Amino acid sequence: MFKAVLFDLDNTLMDFMSMKRISCEAAIGAMIDAGLDMGHDKAYNKLFELYGKYGIEHQEIFQEFLMEVRGEIDYKILSSGVTAYRRVQAGFMRPYPHVRATLIALRERGVKLGILSDAPRMRAWLRLSEMSLTDFFDTVITLDDTGEMKPSPKAFGAAAKGLGVEAGKILFVGDNPERDIKGARDAGMKTALAKYGQIFPDGKAKADYELKDVQDLLGIVGKK
Repeated sequence: MFKAVLFDLDNTLMDFMSMKRISCEAAIGAMIDAGLDMGHDKAYNKLFELYGKYGIEHQEIFQEFLMEVRGEIDYKILSSGVTAYRRVQAGFMRPYPHVRATLIALRERGVKLGILSDAPRMRAWLRLSEMSLTDFFDTVITLDDTGEMKPSPKAFGAAAKGLGVEAGKILFVGDNPERDIKGARDAGMKTALAKYGQIFPDGKAKADYELKDVQDLLGIVGKK
């Protein structure tokens, strides 16, 4: 029986990309209202092109965007975009259906719970806090804790150490086959692919289990 379940955060416990897209739609609209002379679709596509270049967690993406399309940062436009983004983000930050009930059930079974995220420490904790999930986890390992992203063995090793459970007794749940599933498998953990949140294509790394809903975990963790 598994003694611990280790979760990825974005697109596993929360619908991160839907939140990102809706927040960016709002930000672009607000920047256009504030004076950005650019069509909405063109601006939106350019913004996500820059996310592809700098990373989805880049903290100054709107500054990069304005430098790219205007050659300078107009702080009226910038502040309008950031404010709209944050307002929508805060309202959308919620877990997938059945996450809370599943976490409660796992805790009641005496299963340890952890998070392994590539997000910076503060962002990961803010997301957990905004979803009211901070009290469920025995350990939360972020990019700032190891300096390395999945599938780094160092990241998975730190998570196993934080849980105090040997790798073979840990079930890792994630949405990215090549980063989450491969990294956990190479670390000696069993794996479950969160199909309900998967945005990356299947790769060579195959999971031991596939989840159509996070509550499917309850049938897996209960097995001997």
